[in-house]
Amino acid sequence: MKIFIGRVISTKRLKTATVTVENIVIHPLYKKRFRRLRKYSVHDDKGVKVGDTVKFITTRPYSKTVRWAITEIVENKNKKKVPVR
Repeated sequence: MKIFIGRVISTKRLKTATVTVENIVIHPLYKKRFRRLRKYSVHDDKGVKVGDTVKFITTRPYSKTVRWAITEIVENKNKKKVPVR
């Protein structure tokens, strides 16, 4: 099971959020570091907002493009930590 942490960039679709995950990659020859961004369509039952940091995992396919589900909200948009239960 894959687990990712990313930032919500869009919530325009019904029960679906678009989340970006940022990876830092080092060039094998020149050793320069650069960012790679990947966008995921994630099933949203929690009601997240744009700017929230969320943790999501692989699940059964909800639709053609949605194969991920949000498990928890790590950090709210207004920079308050969400207590873990």
